[in-house]
Amino acid sequence: MTFLPFRPSSPSLIGLALAASLGLLASATALAQSSPATTVKLDYAYYNPLSLVLKEKGLLEQDLKRKNIKVEWVLSQGSNKALEFLNARSLDFGSTAGAAAFIGKANGNPIKAIYVFSKPEWTALVVPKDSKIQSVKQLKGRRVAANRGTDPYIFLLRSLYSNGINPRSVEIVQLSHADGKTALEKGDVDAWAGLDPLMARAELESKAKLFYRNTAFNSYGVLNVREDFARQNPDTVLTVLRSYEKARQWALKNPDGLKQVLIKESKLTDAVATRQLERTDLSSSTIGTPQKVVILAAADVLKKAGVVPADTDIQVVTNSLIDPSFVNRLRSGQ
Repeated sequence: MTFLPFRPSSPSLIGLALAASLGLLASATALAQSSPATTVKLDYAYYNPLSLVLKEKGLLEQDLKRKNIKVEWVLSQGSNKALEFLNARSLDFGSTAGAAAFIGKANGNPIKAIYVFSKPEWTALVVPKDSKIQSVKQLKGRRVAANRGTDPYIFLLRSLYSNGINPRSVEIVQLSHADGKTALEKGDVDAWAGLDPLMARAELESKAKLFYRNTAFNSYGVLNVREDFARQNPDTVLTVLRSYEKARQWALKNPDGLKQVLIKESKLTDAVATRQLERTDLSSSTIGTPQKVVILAAADVLKKAGVVPADTDIQVVTNSLIDPSFVNRLRSGQ
């Protein structure tokens, strides 16, 4: 008997075979994506003291061990980096300012803000100790360092607009928070939109002046989760928040212990850590209407400045970003 090689009689058969193989591949991919996570990737950040406690104490590792889930830690040097990592799926949970999370969401980053890790006064406008600048209006025509996409950058925009200054009349120099501090101290810029703990260091060590402060322009520190991770792993999300709550309660009961963790992780002096924590309120982790109010106020300015698309419906984006359901489940004992 002679066996002849198989030859498809028409292109349609090739198409059917290809479609079948692609269907199997898609099914396998969907199955992999819907499988429960075996590793949780979250950030730690010097502007999020609770994340430092969580990492130092191994609280999340203890809570996830019984589920055979591993923990990976990634350092975020700013809200913009945390959002970048979330968008790239390098993080499942990331720490940002609330207004910064809005920027990410408005530009297509699929995240939910699910927990408040602090209500800080972590940003202000800073000048060198010998600077003659005393008001926001004097920034016109000056060079100001800011890290685009972060709360200090948003703080700068809001400060300018509220004082009748178009941001285009100021030279905003894009620098990381650390490089902005260095540029200020070297005299390369006239002012800096600072961020703690770097701002506290500049204030105490080089006698920099916080010439414009406005607590209302500081947005809350929020923990964000990737939407698909939350959808596929709701119980793990709750476990992460329970661990965060353990860290928060420990920090409230042990303020000196919190300071020591901050000193160790951030390599700060006692005085700098003290100053940062004086400006950090950890009393509530509930997320909802107060955060929406602050974000909406910032969003108006971000839209005006072209940071988010002109056709952005800021109310819809904000409502989609803020998700209190997980904290509500936590409070109800689920």
